[in-house]
Amino acid sequence: MAKRFSGKFSPDSGPDRGIDRGSKPTGIPANIRAGWRANMLFFAPLPLVFRAFFKNPEGMALTLLAFGVLILAAWLTRDGIKAHKAYDARRAARRPAIPRKIFGSVLTGIGLFIAGYAAGGLFNSLIFGFLGVVLHGFAFGPDPMRDKGMEGIDSFQTERVARVVDEAEKHLAAMSDAIVRAGDRKIEDRVAQFQITVRDMFRTVEEDPRDLTAARKYLSVYLLGARDATVKFADLYGRTKDKKVRDDYEALLSDLENNFAARTEKLLLDERSDLDVEIEVLRERLQRDGIHLRSK
Repeated sequence: MAKRFSGKFSPDSGPDRGIDRGSKPTGIPANIRAGWRANMLFFAPLPLVFRAFFKNPEGMALTLLAFGVLILAAWLTRDGIKAHKAYDARRAARRPAIPRKIFGSVLTGIGLFIAGYAAGGLFNSLIFGFLGVVLHGFAFGPDPMRDKGMEGIDSFQTERVARVVDEAEKHLAAMSDAIVRAGDRKIEDRVAQFQITVRDMFRTVEEDPRDLTAARKYLSVYLLGARDATVKFADLYGRTKDKKVRDDYEALLSDLENNFAARTEKLLLDERSDLDVEIEVLRERLQRDGIHLRSK
């Protein structure tokens, strides 16, 4: 993903522009990119379209079918890469329900087989299909085949968290889309920083779904209000460039960010308190059973 250049002498530099925010957890962005290699798969089959119109009807049909299969393979592969990146970005995650990259490999082989068969020669088409599956697999790898960090986690609670976080990500995406209309790079960066804080809460709740009850109002009501305020601000500030409106919006973001950060910190402290209680209960139980523990 391309990053905007900024530095000490950047036109929109300010007191906080030199802060390195790369070390802070950024969570899972709503617009995960698949990368240029996956996008190139959509262009690779294009020559088949031109070749199709220089063949007899049967050859044209087979060539266009091969083109369609390869485009479907590219689409599955791109979605599979996005799903894999989202899986890697989470500490606890379920494996993708559909192994899209594996299906993409198989469909790539089928598409190349059909294209080779349309060009004539069963043996050559078999070679093309086999190489397509193997090379696609080497280039993009397999899908995650097992859950990660899900031991002891209630699947029902996890699904509830996933639904709430997905809806919250839509609110963040709407904020990102709206703030562009304001035409102010610094305020765009301010919104992006707020979203980092919000996604910290996402990850905390995902790692312990029991926190959802305490965080639900933040992930729904408050975030929905932030989205609506951003849309109204972008429309108004885009027309008027009123500094007072901008200052009020920045103050709102700061208040929201502080509250989200404080709630996330409290969730983490509650988890630590729960762990301390569990440890103390276990110590007492061991002592009743006559097992002597080393002093702290």
